[in-house]
Amino acid sequence: MMRHLLPAAPAALAALLLATSCGAADGAVNEDGSVDLSQVTLKVGDQIAGAQPLLEAAGELDDVPYTLEWSTFTSGPPLLEAVHANAVDIGQVGNAPPVFAAAAGSDISIAAAFDASPDGSSIVVPPKSDLTDPADLNGATVAVARGSSAHAHLLGVLKQEKLAFEDVDVKYLQPADALAAFSEGRVDAWAVWDPYVAQAEDKADAEILVNAEGYSNTFSFQVANNSALEDPAKAAALEDYIERIHRAVVWSGRNPDEYAEVWAAHSKLPVEVTRVAAERRHPTPRRVDKELIALEQRLADSFAEAGEIPKAPSIADFTDDRFNHLVPK
Repeated sequence: MMRHLLPAAPAALAALLLATSCGAADGAVNEDGSVDLSQVTLKVGDQIAGAQPLLEAAGELDDVPYTLEWSTFTSGPPLLEAVHANAVDIGQVGNAPPVFAAAAGSDISIAAAFDASPDGSSIVVPPKSDLTDPADLNGATVAVARGSSAHAHLLGVLKQEKLAFEDVDVKYLQPADALAAFSEGRVDAWAVWDPYVAQAEDKADAEILVNAEGYSNTFSFQVANNSALEDPAKAAALEDYIERIHRAVVWSGRNPDEYAEVWAAHSKLPVEVTRVAAERRHPTPRRVDKELIALEQRLADSFAEAGEIPKAPSIADFTDDRFNHLVPK
């Protein structure tokens, strides 16, 4: 059972919240405490590299016992704004959006986690660019989505090269605007994630200056609203949903071509682009544990030290490990 809403930008968040604020889990808990999942609507936030095409390709949407209501966002930060506002129950984001959301005191928790290949996040430059080494970013104009995983990657590169954000002319742009600026030569480099890296390579002959290897963790997360986690009916649906995500992620690593075909149909990107992106992502489910929390805390501390957030939040306070048992052995 699925419904799909129109793409949601920050300006549309209020309308989305109004449209989805009804008590979707009302009446789903029986007198004996069991849950009737057919009475539950799970509101899912997604991105172009998101969960819906992944689940569809893996056959995980064929027998969902609850209603899935999808909303599409341009990147992780506006998606988590919707999660905080209770317009969305859960959504898929990269490593940095939970840091920024936690720093703002958002009502969210990391509920599931995944490792990914550092090849899936890159800083790209135009062909024959004068930028041939990460140190060359000093004084360059760089496009990046604020609060995104690419923002974390850029931070890591600058930190390792002993540069500050003040040493770079940063243009905070969402991916569609950044692609236009990059293609038109209005920026010297673009920090971004797949499939946009592959799209830039395909459309603008972009070259990879540096990937995320050694610069940043490459976690992605399923992040849930705390009220949904505290609702017995929603929590039951979330458990089923996260288990499906885990299975689909494992399947996609073994079947990148089939995944790329469905991904292309959803995103309207050429299959050649989604195939490249699918082949180099290599995601793996992992536990929300002390090691992960420590690495995310290190990222939060780095953002605070760089002045990108006022104060580093305690990442442990924004995690929920109840679904760790779902991680495949």
